[in-house]
Amino acid sequence: LETLLLDKTSYLAFSGGDGACLGCSEKTVIHLFVGTVEALMQPRAKRHVERLGDLIERLEKHLQVRLLSGIDVTDPKAIAEALRGPDGAEVTLAGLAERMGEGREQEPIDPAWLTRITRLLESLRALRASYTTGSTGRGRASMGILNSTGCTSVWGSTYPFNPYPFPWANHLFQDAPSVAMGVFEGHMAKMADGFRAIRAAELELDDAYRPQEHDEPLARLDWREFTDEEWALCPPVVVIGGDGAMYDIGFQNLSRLMASGTPIKVLVADTQVYSNTGGQACTSSFLGQVADMSQFGPAAAGKREPRKEIGLVAMAHRTTYVMQGTIAHPSHLIEGFLRGLGSRRPALFNCYTSCQPEHGIADDAGAHQARLAVESRAYPLFRYDPDAGSTPAECFDLDGNPAIADDWPSYTLRYVDGVRDKEMVLPMTFADFAITENRFRKHFRMAPPETWSDQMVPLSEFLERTEDDREGVMPFVWSIDRKQRLSRLLVDRAMVESCEDRRQFWTMLRSLAGVGAAPPSRAEIEGEVRRDVAGRIAAGLLRMAEGDDAIPSIAALAEEPGGSPTTDDAPPAPVADGMGPWLDSEECTSCDECIKLNPNIFAYREDKKAFIQDPDGGPYSDLVKAAERCTAGVIHPGLPRDPGMKDAEKWIKRAEKYN
Repeated sequence: LETLLLDKTSYLAFSGGDGACLGCSEKTVIHLFVGTVEALMQPRAKRHVERLGDLIERLEKHLQVRLLSGIDVTDPKAIAEALRGPDGAEVTLAGLAERMGEGREQEPIDPAWLTRITRLLESLRALRASYTTGSTGRGRASMGILNSTGCTSVWGSTYPFNPYPFPWANHLFQDAPSVAMGVFEGHMAKMADGFRAIRAAELELDDAYRPQEHDEPLARLDWREFTDEEWALCPPVVVIGGDGAMYDIGFQNLSRLMASGTPIKVLVADTQVYSNTGGQACTSSFLGQVADMSQFGPAAAGKREPRKEIGLVAMAHRTTYVMQGTIAHPSHLIEGFLRGLGSRRPALFNCYTSCQPEHGIADDAGAHQARLAVESRAYPLFRYDPDAGSTPAECFDLDGNPAIADDWPSYTLRYVDGVRDKEMVLPMTFADFAITENRFRKHFRMAPPETWSDQMVPLSEFLERTEDDREGVMPFVWSIDRKQRLSRLLVDRAMVESCEDRRQFWTMLRSLAGVGAAPPSRAEIEGEVRRDVAGRIAAGLLRMAEGDDAIPSIAALAEEPGGSPTTDDAPPAPVADGMGPWLDSEECTSCDECIKLNPNIFAYREDKKAFIQDPDGGPYSDLVKAAERCTAGVIHPGLPRDPGMKDAEKWIKRAEKYN
């Protein structure tokens, strides 16, 4: 993951696509995906070519040895006699074999065997040529793409460059998944031909080939019976499409693909709008989003339907690896690509792709807005792997999201009050993200300072109120004007509903992942310990008052590990195994990465240097992820307090390089 984007042989496999809008996130996502596939397939193909060369060489020698088996090379006298002939006459191998075989009984060559071996050699040489040169002179392609009509197909086929150096075809708006299923079967039949020849050659070299035993199974070989090594060599068949092609008009084709279990990989460019046809609203649009066909004004309230969450719909098929990611989180995105590509299942990669003109953002703001979308719960990161277990909590993870235990992450708003710089720590609601994009601008109204009153309440507080308690008050979000002065933006009912929708969706995701309330803080743990000790002492005093001579001393009660006097045989609570986490605060660069990830674990000192305020303020995985994101490399996760935690070995392995 650290070097993938620095490897030009991978990254430059995608070249062109310059018909895309300036700053288009679709192109960035697809570029990262193509680079990931190339990084996987190129070294595998190189090793496979070497293996094919070795197999061909060994099979040629095997054939030569078998053909010369009638010549007894251990009899020098016979060889000398066979070499006698007219002076100056050339001696050929065929002539030598004929003379040495005169008068001797020889086993005839099996023509069926000879035909089979020569055909195997022919197949293996052709297979090697397909990897090294092929019909294009570039060798075997790393993937094939079926592209649904839309933005991705328009900029992907704009003269003079198609950016893909491998088979690519554009198909009808809704049909790409269905066409891909047909292409996949033909593609796998070709792959099976090659693996069939390799398997037969290896059996022959081991002197284990039995036509009556092996011919029929080899003839029936298909992708379901490929070994893991063979499967890893299969270039993926990929479907690319936007919201309309996958969420709406083409969804039935996508659903059929997922239900079939066919391991095709689907990349969805999720722009939340029909960008290519004028910016109409679609089922992936957010509640309240203003677009063509979902206008906002006195006669209309913007989009009224909640956003379709295609990730959850895909999970309902129970057959498909699902990943939702953004370009602002490349490690999460690429790791999700890798896992999905390696799965022998369908894979759906749903990727947040800003459309600069339709979202109303700057050309260079794609990654920035993608980060805000995640931090505001507008577009949570998640992965679902059906192979990871049998329960939702085992299969589903929310790794990569900030402050997982909270409804909203927090951020710091810096402003100028008179001549002094000040700051406030505020919750990052969906509305705080929405105010940065023109597609939501009609849901906000500036409130001049002279209008501020007690009837205005922060939106995060308003969202916690009951419907009755909301009567007569106006929600707002804090903002700053061009002079960095504090201002209030009043929020309408549609934006309140959007925030409630995103919060409810986040609650659902946390439930699926088995994430409950935030883990207890150190202070809470210490308070619980004090209460437990006090309770045990009080219980002991009561027993003493009742005349129980077997009661231990009060000091012994206080020091007793775990349980109460009535559960003396309870096992002690688990203790930390090895070193705890630490942070080199003096080297901190104040990049905010750890604070955004989990403000319960990390905090800033007065000098804006980070420190670990509570190592138990979140899961051990957050410590590891913070170390991975830290730009200064000053966070050291240590070892988990609970060695029996889920995926402990994986997280300890990831933490090794930072400890």
